[in-house]
Amino acid sequence: MIDTKRALPILFAIMFLVMAGFGIIIPVLPFYAENIGASPTELGYLMAVYSLMQLLFAPMWGRISDRIGRKPVIMIGILGLAFSFFLTGASDTLGMLFVARIVGGALSAANMPTAMAYVADITTPANRSKGMGIIGAATGLGFVFGPAIGGIFSKIDLSVPFFVAGGCSLFTFFLVLFFLKESLSKESRGQAAKEKSSMWQSFKGSQSLLFFLQLFISLSLAGLETTFAYFAAKRAGLETVQLGYVFMIMGLVSAFIQGGVMGKAAKRYGEGLVIKAGIVISAIGFGLILLVDSFTTAAVYLSIFGMGNGVIRPAVSALLTKAADSGHGSTTGLLSSFDSLGRIAGPPIGGTLYGISIGLPYISGVLLSMIALALYFIYAAQTKQRRRI
Repeated sequence: MIDTKRALPILFAIMFLVMAGFGIIIPVLPFYAENIGASPTELGYLMAVYSLMQLLFAPMWGRISDRIGRKPVIMIGILGLAFSFFLTGASDTLGMLFVARIVGGALSAANMPTAMAYVADITTPANRSKGMGIIGAATGLGFVFGPAIGGIFSKIDLSVPFFVAGGCSLFTFFLVLFFLKESLSKESRGQAAKEKSSMWQSFKGSQSLLFFLQLFISLSLAGLETTFAYFAAKRAGLETVQLGYVFMIMGLVSAFIQGGVMGKAAKRYGEGLVIKAGIVISAIGFGLILLVDSFTTAAVYLSIFGMGNGVIRPAVSALLTKAADSGHGSTTGLLSSFDSLGRIAGPPIGGTLYGISIGLPYISGVLLSMIALALYFIYAAQTKQRRRI
């Protein structure tokens, strides 16, 4: 039996390093691709193909982790991420860059669903949300510090951040190899290997509504991420450095809520209340963003949004894995796939809405949040009715 109190901090460090490595390349990739000769449209494809690979491969990796264990799949994902970073840094043609993004997206798709399945393996139902929140906090903090590190190393040369990210991933690989214990018993792996059930097994009944709920949340978030820099520059005159600080503040607030408050709230009141509160708070945040007129209001309003948005996926993950007696990897992999679908569709939709009117992405964010809330109420009603039968 794994000691949860020891395993969760190790998993936190692993996911922090994974996401920090990914975050390192975020501010550099557009300029690096441009130097190689990528047009704005081709840059968009470079971003989209990564999410597309995650959409396609996350369910597969989740299912594989149910059969062979979590640790080897996490190691494959991290090693694949390292290889893609090194290949990106060595790329001198657009074709090589696309290969690196395709390989990176396909292999790194193993990381998040398998880490979430690992948490589901080692936590009790009562503490499940706390564990999922810790993974969310690690992810958020990685995205806070990664871009700052990437910006620093890019001053040496635009290729350097990719090699730094690759080195960070290799270090993380050895951290997993030597310190992370396997969470899935041989009996569970053997049972999963014998079962021939579809990976869509968890997508049935009222549970399917939670996957669509996550899709709408991801869709609205991606629209915000795509347009907020333009919106804040126009409404409040914010520059790149100030925007970086705004997102850093939001990330820190969101990580604190996920890692410190969410677990206690879910244990006391249940995941349902956390999901409803998260959706309502994020909708309020979307509405407040329309009132941004300074650095302070941008930081405060975006942080309010982040407080709500950050707790939704961990709470949804906890609910879904509680409903699945086994096959946590298949469930979390499918959830990651819906999340990726939102991240693929969100940017072009958000950009189109912004082109019509700069406030539309945030008005649509409120509407999408209300749809997600309605889906949760339907899910809760159907679940309650099924328990009565």
